[in-house]
Amino acid sequence: MKEELIRKAKESQPHLQDIRRDLHRHPETGFDLERTVEKVRQELIALGYEPRDCGKAGLVATVGGKKPGKTFLLRADMDALPLPEETGFDYASQTPGKMHGCGHDMHASMLLGAAKLLKEHESEICGTVKLMFQPAEEIFQGAKDMIDHGVLENPKPDAAMMIHVEIGCAEPLGAFLIPVPGISMASCEQYYITVKGKGGHGSTPHLAIDPITAAAQIHMALQEINSREIDGKDFGVFTTCKVRAGETSNVIPEIVEMWGTIRTVDPTGAMGDYIRKRIEEIAKGVGGALRCDVTVEFPNACPCVIVDEQVSAAAESYMSELVGAESVIRVAEASNGSEDFAFVSHDIPSVNMNLVTGSCQDGYCVGVHNPKSSFDDSVLWKGAAGYAYMAMRWLEDHRG
Repeated sequence: MKEELIRKAKESQPHLQDIRRDLHRHPETGFDLERTVEKVRQELIALGYEPRDCGKAGLVATVGGKKPGKTFLLRADMDALPLPEETGFDYASQTPGKMHGCGHDMHASMLLGAAKLLKEHESEICGTVKLMFQPAEEIFQGAKDMIDHGVLENPKPDAAMMIHVEIGCAEPLGAFLIPVPGISMASCEQYYITVKGKGGHGSTPHLAIDPITAAAQIHMALQEINSREIDGKDFGVFTTCKVRAGETSNVIPEIVEMWGTIRTVDPTGAMGDYIRKRIEEIAKGVGGALRCDVTVEFPNACPCVIVDEQVSAAAESYMSELVGAESVIRVAEASNGSEDFAFVSHDIPSVNMNLVTGSCQDGYCVGVHNPKSSFDDSVLWKGAAGYAYMAMRWLEDHRG
């Protein structure tokens, strides 16, 4: 089976590259994935699937079921980032201000490749494989929305796996990176701060209450939490990534808005509780001292990704069978990044794997979420084979 999957996956590589580049040219964000979802839907229908809508913009399809057995879930996300693309590729984004800068176009294409392989080997599947095409990962809402709409039911998966592409790293192109059991990715909570002053003319700031000055001092004061209040041995970090204020050069605005994220790998939640408490105290204290009204909200959150010991060991074994042990690397440290696959991992024994699609030695030194992020899509076939082989082998080994 292994050699056959690899051969067929390699044959599919040109088509997978075409799909990926089409998705890349037409990025969509959040739950607004009308074109993307329709593209994925039509590809699945052409393969003989009957995909079902799940939640606001998710798709679910199943394959197998010819033989009794368990169910294995394969997940790929589909959404892009609100980021302008600066790669200069001939397949670069044609949508201003949006870009597949995290590789979700790669993920969706690889899972479609796996769908083809699984359909061609459907009679050999010892159970059922469920395919989860997910929206809104970048805003940490898509997985939970699909869970709320039944993606983990009828049939309920017994184990799950996702692949995320990796760039800007030291590991070689095409390597699978598999985390050790436990927390593999940080939790993430978004914060939203509004600083309200009193608008006025730029020539008479003494008649106004300037929220920009207050927001700037709040931003600087918050850094004390990272540098002076968190033990250097612990991981807890927050970052303000978006600030919006004003419309013109001669008007002091009424309001400044600040957005950011809190990330921890503390399974107790105590670190996140402490950071939230201090953000609110500092923001309101500094803002109040400068005569501004401050509100602090925490609108979205996802927990840490939890890797199951047995599923992780199986992933290492199966990927070593598929591509050779030299192309499989164990990762011991939790990532600072976050993934809303975490919601799946808290309900179902899971593993998240990374596939290297650009290493520093090959010139891919820019990481994800950058206008110049680029991914070597010559290894799409390997991700497709990895998805399919993981599901088939796990089901084969868990027939009892």
